[in-house]
Amino acid sequence: MSGDSHGSIGQQMHDLAARLYPMHRAITGQGVRDTFEEIAKHIPLNVHEVPTGTPVLDWHVPHEWNLHDAFIADANTGTRLIDVADSTLHIVNYSRAVNQQMSWQELLPHLWTVPEFEDRIPYRTGYFRDTWGFCLSEIQKKSLADPSRSYHVVIDSQSSDGALSYAECQIQGQSERVVLLYTHCCHPSLANDNLSGIVVATFLAQALQSRLLKHTYRIVMAPATIGAITWLAQNESSLATIDYGLVLSLLGDAGNLTYKRSRRGSSPIDRIAERIVHDTGGSVRNFSPNGYDERQFCSPGFDLPMGCLMRTPPGEFNEYHTSADNLEFVKPKYLQHSLSSLLQIIDEIEDNIIPVNLRPQGEPRLGEYGLYKAFGEDGHTAELQSAVMWLLNQADGITDLDSIATRSGLSVARIRQALGVLCQHGLMAESTDSVPAHVLLAARHRSVNQ
Repeated sequence: MSGDSHGSIGQQMHDLAARLYPMHRAITGQGVRDTFEEIAKHIPLNVHEVPTGTPVLDWHVPHEWNLHDAFIADANTGTRLIDVADSTLHIVNYSRAVNQQMSWQELLPHLWTVPEFEDRIPYRTGYFRDTWGFCLSEIQKKSLADPSRSYHVVIDSQSSDGALSYAECQIQGQSERVVLLYTHCCHPSLANDNLSGIVVATFLAQALQSRLLKHTYRIVMAPATIGAITWLAQNESSLATIDYGLVLSLLGDAGNLTYKRSRRGSSPIDRIAERIVHDTGGSVRNFSPNGYDERQFCSPGFDLPMGCLMRTPPGEFNEYHTSADNLEFVKPKYLQHSLSSLLQIIDEIEDNIIPVNLRPQGEPRLGEYGLYKAFGEDGHTAELQSAVMWLLNQADGITDLDSIATRSGLSVARIRQALGVLCQHGLMAESTDSVPAHVLLAARHRSVNQ
């Protein structure tokens, strides 16, 4: 990204959003694949296809849905009155196939509007239901209404065995410890929700590829809810390697940044993201089991350190889930600001240390390691000994150095000095790459049951 002004990077993100905007995304189907094909022009993507019917936790991968055409026409003249070619929001996603002539009274129950905003088309889905419908503005509905008219309604859709698609860009670091960044990719013709998350994640991946990284970064794009659940089911064996995580969404509007804490509320990602967001004038919210896919990653059986980074939260701007969430609503400068703030979070993650006690069961016999003698040497004080004891007690593979320093009342510098001493004597590791599996499992078990 060096050599580009903030405005030009923001405009490049906005241009990518414009290319993705007309693609008809749903939780499955060709629109998602087309989206990944465009993103793969910018970053390396590994696209996974999970077949229909595959068990994923308490769910199954649904049938793949593809839409070829949809319209409401005057049955006498053939004139199209509502046409999905004009907006992908016009169809209720996952509508079953329809081809019939009907009266206004028969058609009316299948029409959706936003009465309080007469010129806006709503976004509606029929996932996991046998249903069909059209979305239109209240103005269009009023112009359409005619009890004497006959309507030809066509939905040329196909629901069949296929696959759910999700994509991942992995950027290898020096360590196998993972930073997980997740964004959903299933909404049609909505720019803030969530083309903003997709393009920010794409340009973040570009920026990280040129860096020497300590952590490995996994940037995942998947459909909301079922996509996150599918990813978790497919990657359950590697979840213990995740030290930090963020769900990225709603990053292009004019609101200040908002950070939603992880379920734990005190993970290293919470402390780091909170500080960066506060520095930008933004706000922090406690975890709640609704919103975006942080609720899947933070479910009790996983309890991953995943927060959510956004600007204005979902449902708190009136353009949300309507045609007003368009390319004019999302601004290049806000996309750029979101990306810059995210890169600051990454900088702090890269500088942070999450130590692990390699002898976690009871207090180790420090004299056997020559540590009592070391405490009596120049520069080794009672404060250092206290720092050693705090580290031995708190270094569980989850708690970072800054958190240990805060709880102990000792300086970060003193805690870092103690960490160096313990690492020299084989009692501590600065990363969890070579930590015995039972240590990590025990730490995870403690976290889940807190």
